[in-house]
Amino acid sequence: MMTSTWFRPKTLKLKNMKQTLFLALLFCNSIIYAQVKSNQQGRTSPYRLNADSARIVDIRERLVQLALQDPLYEIADHNVTIAEYEIRLAKNSWLGQITAAGNLNEFSIDPKAAGNNYVGYYPRYNFGIQIPLDIFSKTSNNVKIAYEKELIAEAERNDRFRLIKADILTRYEDYLLTNQKLEIQYQITQDAYTAYTKAEKDFSDNVIKIEDLNSANNKYIDEQIKKLQLQRDLNVSKIDIERHIGVKLDDVILQMGGHQ
Repeated sequence: MMTSTWFRPKTLKLKNMKQTLFLALLFCNSIIYAQVKSNQQGRTSPYRLNADSARIVDIRERLVQLALQDPLYEIADHNVTIAEYEIRLAKNSWLGQITAAGNLNEFSIDPKAAGNNYVGYYPRYNFGIQIPLDIFSKTSNNVKIAYEKELIAEAERNDRFRLIKADILTRYEDYLLTNQKLEIQYQITQDAYTAYTKAEKDFSDNVIKIEDLNSANNKYIDEQIKKLQLQRDLNVSKIDIERHIGVKLDDVILQMGGHQ
């Protein structure tokens, strides 16, 4: 449903028309702003990745920052930006709903067209603006919808951030655990080797039997296999982390001063 306001030339000059149109647009904007202002209050921006990558607390934070290069997180981040643009479009959508119209009496352009019967036709021109009656509620609701979409996009991005953070930190803890196991296994393997060399000497001195020597040898071989398995697990753990961060883990550790 539309409402129109027409102005007669005898009471309104062209300059006054421009002023009236400007005041009407300003009035509409102030009404809509007041309706949507409450939607902006109390809204705090969710977590955003700190652009200052030089401020590093420890290697874990650095790993999280690198892991956020994940394409799914970038998509979620772009969706938030799109939602912000949609809010701007919704706020200004009321401008497209207001139309201005006018016409000029043809005899005002060419009085001779009326011939000898020209006595002056009024109104010589008409000018007006058309404002939809639902402009305020429609624009306000569109802005509210845009804000809700932004909140959804931010929630999805935050959820993706938490998943990425938990995933990369879990993988890093697995790496640390495997590394510590390997260090312990190195010592166990060394002890098994020492026991085997002693058994060789005792066997040569006829202190122990061949069965005891074989037992020490088998123990040493078993520990060597465990060490190789843990070394393999550690290498795979590093590869897995590097697949998510896009750089070598050793380089990141080196940048952090060698502290894991």
